[in-house]
Amino acid sequence: MSDSNIRRVYSSEEGRFCPNCGKRSDSCSCRKDKKVGDQKTPADGIVRLRRELSGRGGKTVIVITGLPLEDKALKDLGKKLKKLCGTGGSVKNGLVEIQGEHRERLMAELEKLGYKAKAAGG
Repeated sequence: MSDSNIRRVYSSEEGRFCPNCGKRSDSCSCRKDKKVGDQKTPADGIVRLRRELSGRGGKTVIVITGLPLEDKALKDLGKKLKKLCGTGGSVKNGLVEIQGEHRERLMAELEKLGYKAKAAGG
């Protein structure tokens, strides 16, 4: 095996290394940059309602992204939407999660409030 195929992944003295750049994991920036880019939502003014099932024990959750609101207003809207659907949910990191399959009802309510809502994903 040639030296170009050998790379260090872990050292008992220094810890883990990034497989892409070879720097220590705590000082590597290539993975952090990639994660930040994946989480961004388009700032096009459209509120997206995405249905999620994975990692939730087979239960459906509607995730609402793209709401241009501050934390307090977002929590108030989340509370209003949960009450409308008669279900639970949460507001985390600028996302509103509503338990259950209520996408059509939520889209109608958001459009009534003046947002341009769009069903995204499955």
